Amino acid sequence: MSALDEASRPDRPTAALGGGISRGLVLLLAATCGAAVANLYYAQPLLHTLAGAFGVSEGTSGLLITVSQIGFVLGLLLLVPLGDLRERRGLISGALLVTAAGMVVLAAAPSFAVFAAALMIVGLTSVVAQIIVPMSSSLSLEQQRGRVVGTVMSGLLIGILLARTVSGLIAAAFGWRVVFYFAAAAMVAMSTMLRRALPRVPPTAQISYGGLLRSILALIRDEPVLRQRMMIGALCFGCFSVLWTSLSFLLAGAPYHYGNGVIGLFGLAGVAGAAAATVAGRLADRGRGAHATTATILILLISWAILAAGRSSVIVLIVGIAVLDLGAQGLHISNQSAIYALAPEARSRLTTAYMVAYFLGGAVLSAVTSSLYAGDGWSGVCLLGGATAALALVVWAGTELSARSSRRMSATVRRRAGAGAGD
Repeated sequence: MSALDEASRPDRPTAALGGGISRGLVLLLAATCGAAVANLYYAQPLLHTLAGAFGVSEGTSGLLITVSQIGFVLGLLLLVPLGDLRERRGLISGALLVTAAGMVVLAAAPSFAVFAAALMIVGLTSVVAQIIVPMSSSLSLEQQRGRVVGTVMSGLLIGILLARTVSGLIAAAFGWRVVFYFAAAAMVAMSTMLRRALPRVPPTAQISYGGLLRSILALIRDEPVLRQRMMIGALCFGCFSVLWTSLSFLLAGAPYHYGNGVIGLFGLAGVAGAAAATVAGRLADRGRGAHATTATILILLISWAILAAGRSSVIVLIVGIAVLDLGAQGLHISNQSAIYALAPEARSRLTTAYMVAYFLGGAVLSAVTSSLYAGDGWSGVCLLGGATAALALVVWAGTELSARSSRRMSATVRRRAGAGAGD
């Protein structure tokens, strides 16, 4: 029996949307998100090792990050909208099993081309994390939504950061291929646990798949907040990708000359920043999301000045990594809290629109970073990251001022209309 058939059995309990979600299930979903999205990042601290194993340049191996992100964007476009159209329990557990198969191909890949193709497939199916996040929002009570999303996103973000540490340590001890066999086993385990723990989660849309995809464009057209957060999200993940695409090259070369195990440990520097996810969620629950957005963009901007000074100081470099991840994670949660308030029945489609922009920003800037580092080194990378953060601040300030002006004009029109009616 397939995962989808098993999930659709009538004897399975059906979740009540907006009826609340247990703490235990929230933690399991957070762990699943972390394990699923980690698949995109296991290769990052191994880029120089993979370049040697497959006989390609470091610039070419750096493109693996772009390949995985392109696959993820395709998954966002094609799979995540199904979260509004299909029963989500079966969709999630089935996608995890496909990811596991892709990880086995990565582990056994005989060439760079096969590795890259398998990585794109893994990227495509790893979007299961972006089906889980809006599902957790839909299941939670209104007053707990920000905290639930923040907790699930904390798991996702910790998974991104620990992936590098786990990858580096396993590769140092057992070789790089074992990293991907380990990830495949984790996906099978998560699929099994979720198939047992999740209730049936009904769809929220009754339209065709083609209509579902077209409705995403309508949401982008009709929701200015969504467009605003898409732009800021693209720049936010662009900053994140600039750092993590180039960091392994910096640490493997002079003056550090670190191996896979030590490079992987640098992922721990960003784990403390995952606390920003729950803080940003609580601020959103209290109606202070705009303050959180401003603060986290400024933190991103400051982080690049610290990172630039970390070119030859490992302590300063670690501080810069922690500050950047704090800002990037807090900004991401602030963005998601804002878009999930727009249309509760379309949260998977809102996620698709936002996350496509988010990962496109990361894919473009990771590709630019791979080329830039070869010519301009760490200083060029830090200038690119700082400029990206500064542009995010400009976009936020400009769109927010425009939105406030529109709200004031609308309020004035309503007051005048009310006064006219009174006369």
